[in-house]
Amino acid sequence: MPMVVRGQPPVPLAPAPGSESDLAVVVKSLLAEGNKAAAREEYAEVVRRHQRRALRIAYWYLRDVAEADEAVQDAFIKTFTHLGDFDAARSFDVWFTRILVNGCLDRLKARTRRERWMVPMTDSAGADVMARSATREASPETALLRRERGARLLDAVRRLPDRQRTVIMLSQIEGHSTREVSEVTGLSEATIRVHLFRALRRLRRLLADDPAFANGRHETENAEARRAKAEGHALPTAASSEGSSTA
Repeated sequence: MPMVVRGQPPVPLAPAPGSESDLAVVVKSLLAEGNKAAAREEYAEVVRRHQRRALRIAYWYLRDVAEADEAVQDAFIKTFTHLGDFDAARSFDVWFTRILVNGCLDRLKARTRRERWMVPMTDSAGADVMARSATREASPETALLRRERGARLLDAVRRLPDRQRTVIMLSQIEGHSTREVSEVTGLSEATIRVHLFRALRRLRRLLADDPAFANGRHETENAEARRAKAEGHALPTAASSEGSSTA
């Protein structure tokens, strides 16, 4: 299972103006004043902004749409209940994601049959989740292509080791920085970069013969190189990666 270390002190992240962190502070203040009705109204906007992304994250872990929806609702309730513990100097998005991921991991541990974890990711439900998260408006042909491509990608990601799968999801799918992924998972930034390098390399191998991904392979490599440069580090080389501990 993906590793999320609980109880580790997070790295402070400054919230952007008008962000979910600001809304969370408002809700926290209303709760402190005892105005629960107004707090719920404000929190409804937080839920609206995170609903779609949260469902996508939960599905990556649980592989079941209904259970993913339950996990998301539980995370929203737990977040609301513990808003008094939220530090305004932190990113609410990262804080909420950590709560959601931990909840998904708890659900995986509670499963009594491993077969549910091994459901193929090429099922229609998984493809639908990817298609809906990608766009709200598209032609039937475009929607079909995205659904097929999403199903192939999901199947390839399913075959990655657990930590690599988590890093790919948070950094490449959800767009979190290396620093934020480190806070969510409890892994060091250097370890995150190694797992990301290995995951991308393995995905390229798994999808090497798939024409739907052939044209975008170099663009993916270049985009990741630009991302690494923007964050002030270089991607690990094959030699340095092989010298690290095995995933």
